[in-house]
Amino acid sequence: MTDPETPDFSGLEGGEESQAADIVRDVVLWYSTRIAAERRAAVPDEELLKELKAGRQAALADQAQLATADPQEAARIAAVYAARLKELNKP
Repeated sequence: MTDPETPDFSGLEGGEESQAADIVRDVVLWYSTRIAAERRAAVPDEELLKELKAGRQAALADQAQLATADPQEAARIAAVYAARLKELNKP
């Protein structure tokens, strides 16, 4: 049984890379927004900034990997980042 909140890219031909890139880009944007907000804080939390920067760097590395990923790898990355984005956006 599939999770209705988990994207299914199995029926997309050639779209896996594009979908994965969009999702990874959303995660990078989430990290960038949080980094900017933390830097503007009266007293920035340096440890949090370090964690946010590491998360963004990992997402950027995976984004670069998509350039040479096959459809299965792109679908795997998309699934991982869809779950991560869902987790990051939890209230």
